[in-house]
Amino acid sequence: MKKNGAMQKSKQWNVRRAVWLAGVFNFLHSCGSGCLLPFLTLYFRHLGLNAAMIGIIMASKHLLALVWRPLSSVLTRQYDKRRTVIVGSLLSSALVVLTLLLFPSTGIQAESGRCNASQPDADPTTILEWTTVPSQSNATVYSINQTSVITEHPVEVTTLVSSNWSARGLRSLKKPQQEEEPHTEFLGSLKVMDAQHQMFFLVLIVMGLWEFMAAPLEWTADDGLYEYLDFVDATDHHNGVKVWKQLGAAFGNCAVGVLVTSLFCLTGATLEFYSYTIFMILTIPTAALLPIYLRKRERPTSTGFKALQLVYGNSQAILCVVTVILMGMVNSAVSDFLLWHMQDCGATEIHMGISLALAHLSQASFAPIAGHLSRILKYHGWLLVLAVVSLALQCLYYSFLWGPWAVIPAQLLAGFSTGALWWSVTSQSEDIATPGTEKTILKLFEVLSLELGATFGSLAAGFVVQKFGVKVLFQGTAVILALWSSTLAVLKWKIPRQRRINYSRLLATDTELSESESDQEKDWLETAMEDTTRNNKWTNR
Repeated sequence: MKKNGAMQKSKQWNVRRAVWLAGVFNFLHSCGSGCLLPFLTLYFRHLGLNAAMIGIIMASKHLLALVWRPLSSVLTRQYDKRRTVIVGSLLSSALVVLTLLLFPSTGIQAESGRCNASQPDADPTTILEWTTVPSQSNATVYSINQTSVITEHPVEVTTLVSSNWSARGLRSLKKPQQEEEPHTEFLGSLKVMDAQHQMFFLVLIVMGLWEFMAAPLEWTADDGLYEYLDFVDATDHHNGVKVWKQLGAAFGNCAVGVLVTSLFCLTGATLEFYSYTIFMILTIPTAALLPIYLRKRERPTSTGFKALQLVYGNSQAILCVVTVILMGMVNSAVSDFLLWHMQDCGATEIHMGISLALAHLSQASFAPIAGHLSRILKYHGWLLVLAVVSLALQCLYYSFLWGPWAVIPAQLLAGFSTGALWWSVTSQSEDIATPGTEKTILKLFEVLSLELGATFGSLAAGFVVQKFGVKVLFQGTAVILALWSSTLAVLKWKIPRQRRINYSRLLATDTELSESESDQEKDWLETAMEDTTRNNKWTNR
């Protein structure tokens, strides 16, 4: 008995340690992601890229993740290289992203004028700006320290003295006829392009390389932890790790917002990149200690195809698929261009960081009330309708922003949009899952929303913003979501709910109940024996 008790204590301690390490890992990694990812489109705007170009870049990022993330997860599991991939992904992504800092601004987008150009420490990207005047076919405007000079012919600019250009690189602007013959067709096509399209293709290449390095990380670490907990029969602890992702992202958003706003005239937006790199490197020691268990199997399982069949065979699940794709499209559009809209309303990074942090905290705080809310609604499917309605209200509110802090009320609704969405999706996955497919079905919904839906959303949003503006984008998404929420509510009411009986869960529940009843009988018998002994002693006296 003592030996069994010691084994149980050791087992509990290992599970607790595993969950703690996973929480630290997710917190640090999410801190780094929160420092940079939400602000990327702002940085691309600063580089001079237009909305359509940014939409294509972000769509390409999501499309690469859609293909590479599941494939890399299978490969790392098959060849038992999970820890190597995790550490390599952290280190390589931390270094590759710094390449974006080597690109100087093309100057197509005007700076906000937050720093005085006469200051010696002003952001170097505001020193030289150029654009072509449409009304004059050969005229070029060069803006140096906010002083514009118009020339009839392009001027060759080969040198510019600035102490801060060493970190960002210096690009020479030359006449097209003075360019050297390209060594390859691709490089030649880049040289004959204007500066904005050159920047677009360079950023697209770097972003593709970065996503290739970073995409395998999250699923690989999550799969390793889940299988470890499954091996010790403690998968119920897995959901507790997810809250650290939200908390880490909130901390990263808020911290980098405060730092960048305070030091903007000294560092510009480069602090966001360096913060990302620092947090990725800090995550490496925890990745080296992260508990990962690989269950040996003779051949890879086909749970992915089984999950597709289960989803396809359930009408409620198909409704859920359509909803998560649509929500993914809208969330991607919001994440790409909400900060643009806030910047146009006078917001700085501190306003953006705090508003983003509040959205993550709202999502984290939804979990404790989700169960009560689901019982009130009597069916988790109505949480899906609530999520769509909440996101529609958020988008409608975003279109009428009037100041830096005006966005906060809408951000507090994130718990009822994103939080309710994934709570309902998780419950739907449990309804249709067979033993061993629960997590695969949930991942299927995640990749459909966060990658497939986000690909279409970023691509469409970029062209809409380019042609009609950010306000029209948010108003249009609000109308689409409102129409779908009405349709979804009718279909949810008409289509009967189909719930598959999960025998393994019933068996586990029955075992727990049997053990509980056995313990109660044992307690009753021990109490009766103690009472009998006590009565005998009293009688002998």
